[in-house]
Amino acid sequence: MSFPKKPGSKAFDVLQNLPRITLANLRPEPGSTKTEKRRGRGQHGGNKSGRGHKGERQRGNRPRLGFEGGQTPFYLAIPKYGYNEGHSRRPQYQPLSLKRLQYLIDLGRVDTTQPIDLTQLVNARGVTIQPLKRDYGVQLVDEGADIFAAKINIEVQRASEGAIAAIERNGGVITTSFYDPISLDILIKPVPFFMRGKPIPKRMLPGEDMLLFYTDAENRGYLSDLEKVQQARLALAQKYGYVLPDISKDELYHMLCMRKDVRQIFFGLAPGWVVNMPEKKILKPTDEKLLKYYNS
Repeated sequence: MSFPKKPGSKAFDVLQNLPRITLANLRPEPGSTKTEKRRGRGQHGGNKSGRGHKGERQRGNRPRLGFEGGQTPFYLAIPKYGYNEGHSRRPQYQPLSLKRLQYLIDLGRVDTTQPIDLTQLVNARGVTIQPLKRDYGVQLVDEGADIFAAKINIEVQRASEGAIAAIERNGGVITTSFYDPISLDILIKPVPFFMRGKPIPKRMLPGEDMLLFYTDAENRGYLSDLEKVQQARLALAQKYGYVLPDISKDELYHMLCMRKDVRQIFFGLAPGWVVNMPEKKILKPTDEKLLKYYNS
């Protein structure tokens, strides 16, 4: 009568008969290694070691990267200034489409009963502004102009003609305004600035290269004449074929007419005021010299 063997007994018998594993009997897997090519042994393995005949390539004395044999190299032959002159100082404007703005309004992130500036747009996560990367604000573009239906009072830095027409067609008001980098950083992050307990500074005026843009009524610049702005509104309505609503009879007329002063950064807060966040108070200067400085 035969008895069945236990499972694994065959493998156990093989291990008992094999020698112990040592460094002396270890071998690589067959086919896993390849014989190294013999180089530099004349007729017994090659004369040139795969490096070719003579010269700097064989001797390992190649010149540095960019050397062109003694002639004027490319990076010195090309002019340094020209098309890209001043590229590191060119202002950038983050695009904001009317479609995105309408989406933020529908979600309730942007309050249309109050004037809209960069503070609201950044807090609503509509745009991301980085002053250290030459961002000077927001450019409103006319993508989604056919579906935009909100009545707003908005302040941006740049705006296309189609975007201006879409806002004014609904009875809204748009203003293009300039902010220097310091004022821009305060406007997009007001709470950290208020926690420092410093007075609100004056907003700087635009430079000579931007002055023409912000004094032009067609761009709705904040430095332009209000009468010329009204004429430009009528001309744009005739160009795009819509009737310009009369905002003087609107129930939100007071909100639509709100406009910042040339030196003002926040709506309702004048330069020189100190916002005390812990005590929830606003401190106003009383010294005549300070009042003269901040009102100038």
